[in-house]
Amino acid sequence: MTNVDATGTSAAPRELQRPRAAGRQDWTAWPEYNAASSGYRGYWYPVSWSSHITEDPKSFMLGGEKLMLMRDGGTIYALHDRCPHRGVPLSEGDQQFPGTVSCPYHGWTFKLDTGLLAAVITDGPDSKICGKLSVKTYAVEERLGLTWVYLPIGDEPPTSIDEQLPRELVENSGIIGGRIQPRQGDWRFACENGFDEGHAKYLHRTSLWRLFKPMPTWNITRIIPEGRWIFRVQDEVYWEATFPGVGTWTSKRWWKKTPDESKVSNIGNTGAGTEINPVIAAQNFPGFASLAMPGILRIAYPNFVHYEFYVPVDDENHRYVGLMVNFVSGLGKAKFYAKYLGAIRWLFHGQFSGQDAWMVEVTDAPPEKLYRPDVSLTTWRNLAEEEYTAKLAAAAEFAPKPVVRAPRERRAPAQRPNGSVADTPDQ
Repeated sequence: MTNVDATGTSAAPRELQRPRAAGRQDWTAWPEYNAASSGYRGYWYPVSWSSHITEDPKSFMLGGEKLMLMRDGGTIYALHDRCPHRGVPLSEGDQQFPGTVSCPYHGWTFKLDTGLLAAVITDGPDSKICGKLSVKTYAVEERLGLTWVYLPIGDEPPTSIDEQLPRELVENSGIIGGRIQPRQGDWRFACENGFDEGHAKYLHRTSLWRLFKPMPTWNITRIIPEGRWIFRVQDEVYWEATFPGVGTWTSKRWWKKTPDESKVSNIGNTGAGTEINPVIAAQNFPGFASLAMPGILRIAYPNFVHYEFYVPVDDENHRYVGLMVNFVSGLGKAKFYAKYLGAIRWLFHGQFSGQDAWMVEVTDAPPEKLYRPDVSLTTWRNLAEEEYTAKLAAAAEFAPKPVVRAPRERRAPAQRPNGSVADTPDQ
């Protein structure tokens, strides 16, 4: 017998009714993001500490592309790390002439600034191949003690690196402590983990960095855009909660600092009541966690700001660049750096960040089932999709225009003396 509901329409038997699937299961709603396993083109990426780039060529992988970086006359250059002769990495070579790098195999020598083949040592000074071949070059900048490389979409000129960096880092000076690590896992997992609204409160509850600081149990959070950034804004914070049929859960312990539960702070995630550094306060961040393309995370605490750059290496690996910046001067710089080297580097950029690396390495998505706090992830994907689609359109303006050749005129068939037409081949 068919069931009929109160409106008179037929209803399927209860055993055939399926609950609505929870959340999105794939990334097809974001096609550019779905295809960006090796990163986005058209952005600057930090690849190394500047002090590590010397006159000896070094090899790096960025966005699936092999790069050779070396310093010459104080300037850092980046070339495609492959000699076009036999495919030997130029990073295995050295410098035989000023302003050049030579392949170790046959001495093919390339200009660092243009990539043009300038000499072939084993073919003599009159080598006919010189000037006819080149290797790709990449734009390089030095900022924040780091070497940055622009990964182009096509033939477009590089954008301004200062427009991509967080504004407060361009406009203010401070002291930086940081760590660069090669890590396994898709760069997108690392980026989403950093901005993930829910993970820090639970995953990091066992970290030594949080040994004396409680974390909320759960929040009511919204994501708002401001300029090229999106911000996580905490509207309500709950330090403990009772879950029906299960019990009460909290990270508060007798040995941990008692949080100020009378108000909600959007600077830091361990409660209100701490005096805020004037430079940080002047930024008027809507929320303490923010994210921008191509994967720049900013976490604002009362006395410092933590930045993470998720640098794509290839489809399965990324480079983690973590910077902790304290906007102080004078003796304050020395105090911060001593504290960073003595404790923060090992506790924050070590064990705490290592928990994130663990999760990124074992994440396997899609498919996925999202829940309410994952609005942070879907908003980020929307931002990435919109910005990169616009960037692709802008870069298309610089694509080489196809050469249009005029159609060749066909010659009229030749007339034979008897009046017949002779076959005439195309010219």
